[in-house]
Amino acid sequence: MRANDPFSACEKDGLYKAIFSRRDVRSHFINKEIPNDILAKILNAAHHAPSVGFSQPWNFILIKANQIRQQVKDSFVREREKSVSMLDSDKAKQKRYLSLKLEGILDSAINICVTYDPTRFGPFVLGRTSIAETGVYSVCCAIQNLWLAARSEGIGIGWVSILANEDLQRILSIPDFVRPVAYLCLGYVSEFSDKPDLEKTGWLPRMGLEEVICFEQWGRHKTDSWELFYETISKIN
Repeated sequence: MRANDPFSACEKDGLYKAIFSRRDVRSHFINKEIPNDILAKILNAAHHAPSVGFSQPWNFILIKANQIRQQVKDSFVREREKSVSMLDSDKAKQKRYLSLKLEGILDSAINICVTYDPTRFGPFVLGRTSIAETGVYSVCCAIQNLWLAARSEGIGIGWVSILANEDLQRILSIPDFVRPVAYLCLGYVSEFSDKPDLEKTGWLPRMGLEEVICFEQWGRHKTDSWELFYETISKIN
């Protein structure tokens, strides 16, 4: 098959299946190691993400040592307590928040910290001169590649965002000029939920596609020239 050939129907189905069944996994991890060849394939998929100016500004810190993971878990606990205190005025929501499982740092097979290095290939990066954040956006593209590749291999990933970057830099000896972007927990799971956990528990609903699309200008959610397309997206669940 040539590079410019369209994907087969089976290949398209596999791609969309990975996208729609991907989950932010916090529980259901099982005691099973990820084979080296599978882990390498997943990381290689991440490394082939698009990046501004082909700068490839990511690094992946692989973590199995329990003593390091425990330090990260301690950071999570501290930061979660700060989050809980922000809900003091809403005790019902605070109680729901405390009931949520929000990380699998010690339960998963491996942790990966994905970082952003703005100095990669020197100070001038083609395409980053006007919008500096495109460097971080590039790292996020790598994370999404990693996530979808892992899902296709039956491996769950959870992104732990309730952490202090200062703690991660200290615990993982990350230089000051390098920014931690994501702390991920990877592992095989007993099941993938049919819906995201926070949607399932009623924390927030999934918005309709038509609610997040604007036509021609911000805030214009419906217009005559896009009527047929609007009718199409309004039928999508």
